Formats: sequence, C-alpha cells, structure tokens
Amino acid sequence: MRVGMLAPIAWRTPPVHYGPWELIASMLTEGLVGRGVEVTLFATADSLTSAQLDAVAPRGYSEDPGMDGRVWEALHVARAIGRSADFDLIHNHLDWLPLALHALWEAPVLTTVHGFSGPGILPAYERSGSDLVSISDADRAPGLRYVATIPHGVDIDAFPLGPGGDDLVVFSRMHPDKGIVDAIDTAARVGRRVILCGIVQDAAYFRDLVLPRIDDDRVVYLGAVTAQDRSHVLGGAGALLHPVHFDEPFGLAVVEAMACGTPVVAYARGAMPEVVDAGVTGILVDPHADDLVARTAAAVDAALALDRGRVRERARRRFDAGRMVDAYLDVYLDVVTRRGNPRQSVRARAS
Repeated sequence: MRVGMLAPIAWRTPPVHYGPWELIASMLTEGLVGRGVEVTLFATADSLTSAQLDAVAPRGYSEDPGMDGRVWEALHVARAIGRSADFDLIHNHLDWLPLALHALWEAPVLTTVHGFSGPGILPAYERSGSDLVSISDADRAPGLRYVATIPHGVDIDAFPLGPGGDDLVVFSRMHPDKGIVDAIDTAARVGRRVILCGIVQDAAYFRDLVLPRIDDDRVVYLGAVTAQDRSHVLGGAGALLHPVHFDEPFGLAVVEAMACGTPVVAYARGAMPEVVDAGVTGILVDPHADDLVARTAAAVDAALALDRGRVRERARRRFDAGRMVDAYLDVYLDVVTRRGNPRQSVRARAS
C-alpha cells in the first residue's frame, strides 16, 4: 500500500521541541515504514524521515517570522493534492484546510482530528467526505462521522524509567488554558520546587502572571525543552502537574511523563479521565471543587506515593507507539476496502 502522510508545517517533522501534531505524524510514518508500508511524508524540507520526503516549505513557519503560514500551508496542501493519485490513501494531520478542498483529492482521505481550535472550523469537517479518527472519546464532536478513536502513542523506550525526585514539573505551553499559575500555587502549597517547561504562546499571560513568580529557586523556567532532554526532566520529577483550564483533546506530555514512571496530577477535564488511570498512573482532581489549590496539593501527596514502575508499565501497555501504528493499519485497510480498489493488502505489505 502507498500512503501519503500529510503533516503540519508549523514545525519540523519530528519537531526539535514543541510540535505534538508533527511528532505524531513522524512516529506513525516511521512505524509504518518499519512494517514495510510505502510512505511519502509531506512535511517541511528540513524534516527527518526514513520515508520519501516531499517538501515545499523550507522550514516550519512558526520558526521563521518571514513566512506567512496561510500561504505555505496552501502550497503544501496543493502539492499533496497534485500527487494524490499516486497513493491508495492520504492521511491528513493538517486540520481543516485539506477537508475544505476534499473534492480535489484523487485518493481516500483519512483525517486525525488532533483537536478543534473552535466551532468555526466545523463546517469544513461536516461537509468533507473524509473519514475521521478522534484521539479521545472526549474530543468527539456531535454529528461528525468517526471510524475510530486511536489514542496517541509514544516511543516508550525513549523515555526510560526515571528516579523521580522532590521537584514537580509542568510540560505545557505558557498559556492560560494550561493553568500554569495554578501549578505554581500548588507547588507553593506543598513546599516543593516547580520546573516549568514549554514555549511561550501567550506573551501577555507569561509576562504579567508567570514571569513575576519565576525566581530560579522555587519556580524555574527552562523554556522549550528539546526531545533529547525531555526524558531527563520528566523522569527526574516527583510528579507532573497538569491543571488544564480547557477540555484538552489528549495530552501527549502526560503520557511521556507516565512512560518515565512519573505520576500525573491533572484536573479531570477533557481526555484526562481517559488518559490517566486514577490511583494507578496519577490522581485526578475535580476542577469545580472548592479550594482547588488545597485539593490539588493533597492530590500531589497521593501521587507521590504511587509505584513508579507500575506507572511506567501501565503507560507501556496502553500507549506504546507500536499499538498506535497497528490501530491505524487496521483503519487504513478498512478505508481503502470501502473506498476503492487498493493496489495491495495493507497486511500483505506490512508482513
């Protein structure tokens, strides 16, 4: 089978630091190639892959202020549309734009919905003929046609069991949605240092509410942590704080922490009840509870008592990247069987 993997181009695939959609597109591409599937990755020209790379954009537009993301995304999608007849299936990770142009594709399109930026993009999903995969049941929009829910996977072996420690850690965008201030308040309540990691996405929020709390002692900001350093930072923490203020579709950093054996303390919103096994891999806190900081602080104490080895093993069983690849292979076979005449069986090529 020939698959065209349409990655986003905000960042390189795989990303140097931030870029969860690009990271999933990369892991899936490499897993498919390892199973003998012929994949062409549509991504930025500086992307790294064992598949065939087809690129229009020289680099991620989020890394180059001189690039207009709207223009480069349009050129990127147009390139993939122009080659779509070469493939049995196009796997879209680029949100709504390829769906708005659905009539132009010459191969079935499968779209992984990594999250809705808002209700305004739903018409593109509703009017397209694309089959949809959700990354959690919580993120499903009523009325849309989904063929599966496939949680994200991670390379568990790239996140070895860490020793833990006294510090708490946050791996999130610096944005009010991520509850960074809540995490700082919680760490102060339990008397532990908190290490903040992530890109600054809301400059005003960071400047006004987060930066004044950073003292390089009790509150430390490491910025965007590279892929090579993620396991060291996550594995050396006692717990990951994830007090999100929105219904998060998945939470990849949560799984990465658990892969290191680091338990998670999260608000029970969005996909968190699906991702965190309460009492095993972490503790969930009711975000509507009175004295939320006190309740979250109590959850930290409970999380620190969890068995790190058991946290990691549960993460391996539920979220290993190989499981994700196998699940997508099953969906690919279903889509090409229903939609047309596949050139050959997915499983035959993958075996």
